Amino acid sequence: MTRSEAQGRLPGIAPVSVVDIGSNSIRLVIYEGLSRAPTVLFNEKVLCGLGKGLATTGRMDDEGVSRALAALKRFGALSRQARATAMYVLATAAAREAQNGPDFIRRAEEILGQRIEVLTGEQEALYSALGIVSGFHDPDGIAGDLGGGSLELIDIKGRELSTGITLPLGGLRLSETAGGSIAKARAYSRKLIKPAAMLERGRGRTFYAVGGTWRNIAKLHMEMRNYPLHMMQGYELPYDEIVRFLEDIISGANARDPAWGLISKSRRTLLPFGAVAMREVLEVMRPERVSFSAQGVREGYLYSLLSEEDRALDPLLAAADELAILRARSPEHARELADWTGRMMPFFGVTETQEESRYRQAACLLADISWRAHPDYRGLQALNIIAHSSFVGITHPGRAFIALANYYRFEGLYDDGQTGPLATIATERLLENAKLLGGLLRVVYLFSASMPGIVHNLAFRTSARPDLDLEFVVPSAYREFAGERLDGRLQQLARLTGKRLAFRFE
Repeated sequence: MTRSEAQGRLPGIAPVSVVDIGSNSIRLVIYEGLSRAPTVLFNEKVLCGLGKGLATTGRMDDEGVSRALAALKRFGALSRQARATAMYVLATAAAREAQNGPDFIRRAEEILGQRIEVLTGEQEALYSALGIVSGFHDPDGIAGDLGGGSLELIDIKGRELSTGITLPLGGLRLSETAGGSIAKARAYSRKLIKPAAMLERGRGRTFYAVGGTWRNIAKLHMEMRNYPLHMMQGYELPYDEIVRFLEDIISGANARDPAWGLISKSRRTLLPFGAVAMREVLEVMRPERVSFSAQGVREGYLYSLLSEEDRALDPLLAAADELAILRARSPEHARELADWTGRMMPFFGVTETQEESRYRQAACLLADISWRAHPDYRGLQALNIIAHSSFVGITHPGRAFIALANYYRFEGLYDDGQTGPLATIATERLLENAKLLGGLLRVVYLFSASMPGIVHNLAFRTSARPDLDLEFVVPSAYREFAGERLDGRLQQLARLTGKRLAFRFE
């Protein structure tokens, strides 16, 4: 039977698009739908340089305006082609500050056939902060969004936000204001940033770095240290390490490193000025760490459109559940595993933190997404999909845990060349828990055939027998499941945990 609908798309939602008109670039992002963890269907950026010369002339660059209008024609066509049911168009610093900004907005609205929302600096800070709330679990710190024309700063604690501030310190503007001089850029940045008293409230907390120039600083750092996971979201560096790296970028000490070749030429020239802006922010704030965000104003704007109920959802678990719906044999079975493993972990001496519980639940929801692959490659496929999927609300060690747990679930409770790189990211405790979870899944999957209805009837319990520690109690109705393979899996778990285990059918 031939069907025209895509079966790999979530039911019940329709694509939406966001056009972000910035001072340096214009970007179109088309999302699968308005949801707690939206997936990108299409993404395109054009570096127009609208803010070029704005600091000295007060006007948007004429060539940049022409390029931007041409890009908007294409973006409108792409949005319609993707069947987007809504288009949201946001404009930031250059459009709101330039003398010719109103004329540009009028012409752009005629091309797109709809209203463009020109954000104030405070609105830009708000949506940037909501992007952090959308992408991080229980964030606590100060978000800084460095665009081409401005820098927005705002305090975040959970879902509580302060009133943000905006400073004329975008990478492009800073470069032009300083006449290309790093020394002048430092002095100018310090003059504007030092009075920002809100930064002092961030001492010992996290600085969330948003914006393309700062993401490229993170990308450069990843390449120079051969970091095994090229995922921007949640990439963290401690204060001392990021400060040293920023100083190397500013001074040009690492300019000959081949990693610079991976940064686009248009971004390369702005990177030292972006490093100056971050360095001055960190000098005042003195955070414990810097965490880089792939999410910002666009995602924050979409988050603001959600219902209060949807905003309260855990983005990691929402995304994992969606992937289970799309790729698992039974999403209901995956949810059973998330519940069952949570009840079994204490029998093996594990008392989970809230964060560890979230990661375990996500790992269970994702435990069957590679079933269509050849059996010899299911573990590797699961590891690669999870390690490189655009999940939010998760740290890099947490991502490594989820990927490794599912690799062990298929390949066995040992490390090999496939697990080595990710194992360097996870903590020792997360590695131990990943193997334990993998061992539990290896046993219980042999009962379920990946279908729901059995798992909740199984349980470990402390044994009264002197030669056993735990019994895996199975209702007698399931006695036909007994066999050598099942016994072998349970003994693998016994060797891993150091506990004496046996089945008990009753």
